[in-house]
Amino acid sequence: MAVEGDRADLVPLSDAERHALLANPHDVDVPASRVTKNLQMLSVVLFLVVIIAGVVLILADHWRKGTVAVGGGMIWLGLIRWWVDSRILGVFAVRSRKFDSVFCILVGVLLLFVSISVDPLDS
Repeated sequence: MAVEGDRADLVPLSDAERHALLANPHDVDVPASRVTKNLQMLSVVLFLVVIIAGVVLILADHWRKGTVAVGGGMIWLGLIRWWVDSRILGVFAVRSRKFDSVFCILVGVLLLFVSISVDPLDS
């Protein structure tokens, strides 16, 4: 039984072992992306900027524009999932590339549909 402050049960890990444990198990057989790391990072930053802009628009009572931005961001995430490595995407790489892409694109299209199809109140 471990006592508070007892660290005898912790096993030190090397950096290689830590990276292996953090790797996405669904992407084990997927080859590394041929796109440069800078372009991959730029793609992720663009996604984050669009999502943050969409949330700001929603919070500023521009829900239609904000929902269009978030929907477009989700579609972009579904597309970049094919050329950005899981290690760079981090928490956005949940399952396999196929599942993540289909899920994100489906959610993005549904958000766009809702934002475009709802009749504005002032019409």
